[in-house]
Amino acid sequence: MNEAQQAGLQIDWAGLAPMIIVFAAAFAGLLVEATVPKARRLPVQVVLAVGALAAAFVAVVLNAGKNAAAFSIEDTGLGSVVLDGPGLFLQGTLAMLAIVAVLLLAERRTTKGGDFVAEAAVVADSAADKSQQREDGATEIFPLTLFAVVGMMMFVVAGDLLTMFVALEMLSLPLYLLCGLAKRRRLISQEAALKYFLLGAFASAFYVYGMAMLYGFAGTVDLAGINEAGISSGEPRLLLYIGVAMIAVALLFKAAAVPFHMWTPDVYTGAPTPVTALMAACVKVAAFGGLLRVFNVGLASSAWDWHTILTVIAVATMIGGAIFAVTQRNIKRLLAYSSIANAGYLLIGVIALGEAVGQTMFYLAAYGFTVIASFAVVSLVRDGDEEATHLARWAGLGKKSPGTAVVFTILMLALAGLPFTSGFTAKFSLFAAALQADELGLVIVGVVSSAILAFPYLKVVVLLWLNEPAPDAPTVNLPSPMAGTVVAAGVAATIILGIAPGFLLDIVDQASTFLNT
Repeated sequence: MNEAQQAGLQIDWAGLAPMIIVFAAAFAGLLVEATVPKARRLPVQVVLAVGALAAAFVAVVLNAGKNAAAFSIEDTGLGSVVLDGPGLFLQGTLAMLAIVAVLLLAERRTTKGGDFVAEAAVVADSAADKSQQREDGATEIFPLTLFAVVGMMMFVVAGDLLTMFVALEMLSLPLYLLCGLAKRRRLISQEAALKYFLLGAFASAFYVYGMAMLYGFAGTVDLAGINEAGISSGEPRLLLYIGVAMIAVALLFKAAAVPFHMWTPDVYTGAPTPVTALMAACVKVAAFGGLLRVFNVGLASSAWDWHTILTVIAVATMIGGAIFAVTQRNIKRLLAYSSIANAGYLLIGVIALGEAVGQTMFYLAAYGFTVIASFAVVSLVRDGDEEATHLARWAGLGKKSPGTAVVFTILMLALAGLPFTSGFTAKFSLFAAALQADELGLVIVGVVSSAILAFPYLKVVVLLWLNEPAPDAPTVNLPSPMAGTVVAAGVAATIILGIAPGFLLDIVDQASTFLNT
């Protein structure tokens, strides 16, 4: 019998089941790559990934209502993994969004062989690279995606800074690889991956340094212990200030907040569009899940110390993202700056602490489905084998492909926050919660930023319907049932959460209390 068993270590295996299922499926995906013939790998990998994520979602639902640590010794909880309302809700959201993202990753009809390179080690633009563009894309992307999703699911339930760091690296490393696997425009894709990797490595270094400072201040890396130390610790307060600043840099980098946002437009543009969709939705959920937990559980007692600087960052993010979005001529860069502005709105929920946790989670779910569907539509509009990303190429699309234009119009109106869409409901509920937390100034800036950001979205709608199409206008490729399901799910969620959001608002209201708060 080992020491842990002698000490009475208790493990909530059911609570860990969502992560275990996805982790096991990721390893099974690696075995598929080694044993299944290449021609059969795609359907096997898709079924394995979707099935695992669906099973993980079911496991999350079965865990609903739990409010305890996953590991305990003689009924004393260890803070490494925490099963509480926000963590479980965000895990379920990640599972659902990841299912939709996997279906988009599996799309092969819009371009021959899909958006991913067959062999990543081939030199870009070489003869071998050009010849492999006619081959089916690599299916290693599916286990890589599952490993990233496991990291995200762990990130939102991590109860101490060390576990959170392990989860941060686990979600980041597969994404660095996925960003560089585009079949076409490979140099741009590889540049995006390298930029993301280098800046991500710097952010990780900031995190480790911040964790060391907070340990020096609190004597623990447990979030609840750090919160208690904020009240009672006799260590120099400077350690707390430095630690909070360094941890915030790393988390705000993942959230794409100003001034840590500069990687976002280039990576969103250079990465394969399905990977961009995965990052825009799932990584956003994970990043803000971590921010909510750190600031609500670990730093609530020292809110006076960080409130002002985080408010400045939120204002800069909302205004900066909106203004830069107005000037964009590339649809993927427009959505990237939109993501930055939305990070600013979500930061309002972080600053408001417990008053806005549920509304922030609702916003993450609503925005995730809308943005994945938006990138799915972008992947369908093509000039030959390339995506037609320049906005001028979208002129008159409503006259050539009215169905696609209607779908994209709904999504643009939701991102603009117009009534009867999920975007309006999410912003209204978040701003209302912020008002209850006495954050009037942030709400005013948020409303102004939303008005500015509505302009580029409405400009796209005008371009779709009121402009004449060019003689060589791009075509809209008929998607496979998988990509069609992605678009349909995104539009359905956008409309349902805009017209009848009550059921999800009730769920997030019941699941908005962190353990140890």
